[in-house]
Amino acid sequence: MSTRLQSGGRLIDRSTRAEFMFNGKRLSGHSGDTLASALLANDQMLVGRSFKYHRPRGIVAAGPEEPNALLHMGQGDRFEPNQRATTTELFAGLISSSQNHWPSLEYDVGVVNNYISRFLPAGFYYKTFIHPRAAWLHFFEPIIRKSAGLGRAPTEMDADRYEHIYGFCDVLIIGGGIAGLQAALTAGQSGQRVILLEQTPHWGGRAVVDGDEVEGESAEDWVKSALDALKTMKNVTLRNRCMGAGVYDHGYVLANERVADHTPGDGRPKQRLWRIRAGHIITATGAIERPLSFAGNDIPGVMLAASVRDYVVNYAVSPGDRTVVVTNNDDAYRTAIALVQAGLSVPVILDARPDVTGDLPARARALGIRVEAGRAIASVKGGKRVTGVQVCLQAGEGAVMEEIACDAVAMSGGWSPVVHLWSHCGGKLTWSDHLSAFVPDAARPPLNHDGSAMVTVVGAANGIYRAADIIAGTAGDGPKVPPIWVMPQGAPIQLRSKMWLDYQNDVKVSDVQLAAQEGYESVEHTKRYTTLGMATDQGKLSNINGLGVLSQALGAEIPQVGTTTFRPPYTPVTIGALAGEARGDIFQPLRRTPMHDWHDKNGAYWEPVGHWRRAYCYTRNGETHEQAVQREVNNTRENLGLLDASTLGKIIVKGPDAGRFLDLLYTGVMSTLPIGKCRYGLMCNEQGFLSDDGVVARIDADTWLCHTTSGGADRIHGWMEDWLQCEWWDWKVYTANVTEQYAQVAVVGPNARKLLEKIGGMDVSKDALPFMQWADGTLGGFPVRVYRISFSGELSYEIAIPASQGAAFWAMLNTAGAEFGAMPYGTECLHVLRAEKGFIMIGDETDGTVTPLDLGLSWAVSKKKEDFLGKRGMERTYLANPDRWQLVGLETLDGSVIPDGAYAVADGRNDNGQRNTEGRVTSTYYSPTLKRGIAMGLIKHGPQRMGQTVTFHKIDGSTVAAKIVDQVFFDKAGEKGNA
Repeated sequence: MSTRLQSGGRLIDRSTRAEFMFNGKRLSGHSGDTLASALLANDQMLVGRSFKYHRPRGIVAAGPEEPNALLHMGQGDRFEPNQRATTTELFAGLISSSQNHWPSLEYDVGVVNNYISRFLPAGFYYKTFIHPRAAWLHFFEPIIRKSAGLGRAPTEMDADRYEHIYGFCDVLIIGGGIAGLQAALTAGQSGQRVILLEQTPHWGGRAVVDGDEVEGESAEDWVKSALDALKTMKNVTLRNRCMGAGVYDHGYVLANERVADHTPGDGRPKQRLWRIRAGHIITATGAIERPLSFAGNDIPGVMLAASVRDYVVNYAVSPGDRTVVVTNNDDAYRTAIALVQAGLSVPVILDARPDVTGDLPARARALGIRVEAGRAIASVKGGKRVTGVQVCLQAGEGAVMEEIACDAVAMSGGWSPVVHLWSHCGGKLTWSDHLSAFVPDAARPPLNHDGSAMVTVVGAANGIYRAADIIAGTAGDGPKVPPIWVMPQGAPIQLRSKMWLDYQNDVKVSDVQLAAQEGYESVEHTKRYTTLGMATDQGKLSNINGLGVLSQALGAEIPQVGTTTFRPPYTPVTIGALAGEARGDIFQPLRRTPMHDWHDKNGAYWEPVGHWRRAYCYTRNGETHEQAVQREVNNTRENLGLLDASTLGKIIVKGPDAGRFLDLLYTGVMSTLPIGKCRYGLMCNEQGFLSDDGVVARIDADTWLCHTTSGGADRIHGWMEDWLQCEWWDWKVYTANVTEQYAQVAVVGPNARKLLEKIGGMDVSKDALPFMQWADGTLGGFPVRVYRISFSGELSYEIAIPASQGAAFWAMLNTAGAEFGAMPYGTECLHVLRAEKGFIMIGDETDGTVTPLDLGLSWAVSKKKEDFLGKRGMERTYLANPDRWQLVGLETLDGSVIPDGAYAVADGRNDNGQRNTEGRVTSTYYSPTLKRGIAMGLIKHGPQRMGQTVTFHKIDGSTVAAKIVDQVFFDKAGEKGNA
């Protein structure tokens, strides 16, 4: 049975007990235990059920590679599914339960799938659920959806908090074993800024467990000395319980620190997501031991040999009283020796190699352990726990030579370097015949933009396993590890159909061989056909063995078959950690302009505009929103309106190459814009579709200020940086999003100039400040930049001031403007004003499928420029088709308002039986100025059909007729705006 040993356990504190719950049973462990070691100490071998066949599953590993021991953890607002028992630190009061069974772990009705497994082979889903087609919706899909997934989703809001932190260093080292510590010492002593991460609570890796000697002292003492030295270096940051999750371009790394998983409710953040930018990355991530594929290798009690050693040495836990060791390499002998030294029985070591020599086998024999060369396990006996093994020749077909009673099996099929982080950003691999494993190819590393290596791999992650070789910086040779993909090598189908590769997804050796037989030669196709490596461990235990089986089935070498793709994160990162503080009221932080409080106190009805909150209108004396909008429109046209335009995007583009950069970004020419003037510009994406618009101002010889839509500032700034960093990285251009640094007020209407002249400070006359120019100065004692631009068709000034003075400036304008009929107006009034003038609105007239030409904006698209973003896209035949819908104005014959988004119906029906359409409404309003409904819309051949009538469907099923007219409904000549 599995039990706690009377002595030993280097990581546990026997003086401290920690009671915990598993499936309602109260159990006990020690401080320093993992949940897995505590379960084994209580003889809890059965911890879950497999996904497909609901077979009994026990703990097989001791780290993040564990595929079986995934448990529900906690309860209520601290409930989490799919938590690995092997990486969960035990604490008093921990509550856990097993998953994927009903009605109980011990008696699961789903196990019936196991008895019909011959009818559920690889690809069963693809072959079965397509016929009859009608059965999918009402039969297959409901069953699949009900049985899909592992664990139970939380139902309550997470009680814990999470945070993000940013780190910068010259050298980032991931992995705190001997190799990682040695690299940190070297880099730290050279004066470089170093961050060293270790995913476990403990430093030293396998060397400490195995009692290795490092530079003449024990590994444990060497590690302590190394840590003491590193802690004295101010340029070195140490973080344990911190997992390197992913490596990305330009030395960007995500890491997840488990700050208080083991101390819930202590006030600290549960986890911390690190965003690290490193000059160079060193991965010292070690290696993972591979299982062996023999019949019954999934029965609880069959474990990785090194993991058995971990439990015995670190936690004083024996997975069994009698353990059979089966291996193809020397390392498993360490486990046999550790077991015997702990007072446990090892009846035999079955070594698949025909000849077994060397120091470790000699030490095992000296301890009286029986060693059998050329032997294999034909099958493991037992159901919910191991009861024995049947022994056969590895070179045979499984004929049983003897049966050995045991309650645990320690298996080792060699070691696979953890190359995930190396591979995340393009590092290539090479196959080592000596190690029977993929190792990083130093000649093909992930690269920085300057062509230098971004990542270096050291230690076991690079295929160097011996501590002496790691310290010396030499590769070493070590004993050759023969590839053993199937045990025994000539196993018949009866055995191969019971050899498990992917423990969680129930993928067998026979499944992979069937996939090869059915033509799935690509490892990626085989993965998806069989679900090999698609479990929560992402193939850490199964992929290399599966690849070996596939290569044998195809008669090809492993390098020819290749590997599946390594993608971040290395182990799962919770959504809470990814979200950080973005939860509850700050899930999406709201932006408020400096004048927000004034608006709120003066009747503002708020609407979301991106992350901003803007006033839709200002209601007075119980009026409706519609009445308020009409009042605001009339007052702005007749007297004076004030608009808080602070939300408009403001992006500074500066540098010697800024002009040519903007020429490529905009459809028009911006490099020739004179200093002190403004120009309207359009931006398209690569496909030629309109993305954003706004006024660009030339500030000085190498500086431009680009205005964007309110919701587009961050997106457009990111768009600019994307091109500058990824495509034109050597251009001397710098951008800054200064949207929130400036408040901006639009002073609009016939009395606009009168108000500014009253508060005084600068000449705002037509001659001094003509339309589409700007000037710096002072108004009412405030430093300002005044733009003579208009989005309403009225005389208009847009005035930018430092954000800290925005509220005071706004209040002054309202007070001083009272005699001129000043009123604030909101976004809906803004929309009506611009629609009366025929101006487009991004997001209304555009939907991601509309080009500038569709909107009649060809005048804003340069005919002289060689290139700009979207130019080739717009020239595609489809986008240049004269039958595309084009923008026009629409007037209803009865003066009513067309429903927003309504489609214009045409004669006939399409192939689906639906009515044909010939256009749609993009903007529609009641115009207080014109006292009738007006709209803009995209209509087929619209500009050529002026005066014609089209019909639109209304929501109630009736129709409304509208005449196609010019889209400019008000002041076509622009006299008011140019006043």
